[in-house]
Amino acid sequence: PSRDIAGALSGGDRSKIKGRGMEFDEARHYQPGDDIRSIDWRVTARTGKTHTKVFREERERPVFVFTDFTQSMYFGTAYLCKSVQAAHLASLITWNAIQRGDKVGGLIFNNNQDIELKPKAQAKNALALMQALVNIHEPRFEAMQIDAQGIFLRATQRLQHIAKPGALVYLISDFNGLSDAAMAVISNIARHCEVKAILVNDPMEISLPNSVVQQTLTITNGVQRQQVNLGEAANNLKYQSQQASHFQSIKQSFARYAIALRTVSSAFPLEQQLKQRDMGELL
Repeated sequence: PSRDIAGALSGGDRSKIKGRGMEFDEARHYQPGDDIRSIDWRVTARTGKTHTKVFREERERPVFVFTDFTQSMYFGTAYLCKSVQAAHLASLITWNAIQRGDKVGGLIFNNNQDIELKPKAQAKNALALMQALVNIHEPRFEAMQIDAQGIFLRATQRLQHIAKPGALVYLISDFNGLSDAAMAVISNIARHCEVKAILVNDPMEISLPNSVVQQTLTITNGVQRQQVNLGEAANNLKYQSQQASHFQSIKQSFARYAIALRTVSSAFPLEQQLKQRDMGELL
């Protein structure tokens, strides 16, 4: 919940407590309303009075922040590069988890390396994750042709290995490296964890810039160069249709497994976008 719960009694609001837990705390006298399945029969037989087991409540939930810094994330035409916006978003999620009292960890990766941080409910662990975001962020990488789908697949497989059942997992990426194999791994994670996917995009990935006169724009991914004609209505509509189909395909992939997918733009400050929507919807 976005606010602290005033009392410990059950009600309309969900508590920060994640459940009764598995760790035994004590045995006490049975009280009306207690679950009969929790009756401690050994203590009951020894004392002659009905006792029930009390389990320690789980208040710390593991939160994993999966952040994509591969080559396609280093793109921005309006306000920030997608990679920088992804770092801002990962930071927000991290501090939000610490404020709730949850354990936070992450998996951050780029073209060449990945950094894994185990979940801990400490502010210094959040600072370590912030430092990892800085260290692995490489806007000046060597131009090369990469296997984006292979890199993304290996990262999701690593995430499946470290994300324990019951964890909350945030996927922050443009999902350009998403493949059927990677989606299958994510669906396996979603069977035991709560998964939230956040797609970071740029305005130029949705439609070409408006131009009154016809002109040619040269773009590159660091390896290949391509020319785009601006100011042509038919060309703009074709591009918009292709990109809409691309994003719809990603949305359908997550919807197939009932995984929530939200979109964050790199063209506006993150706090401005949060004001325009319910923060709980994103976090």
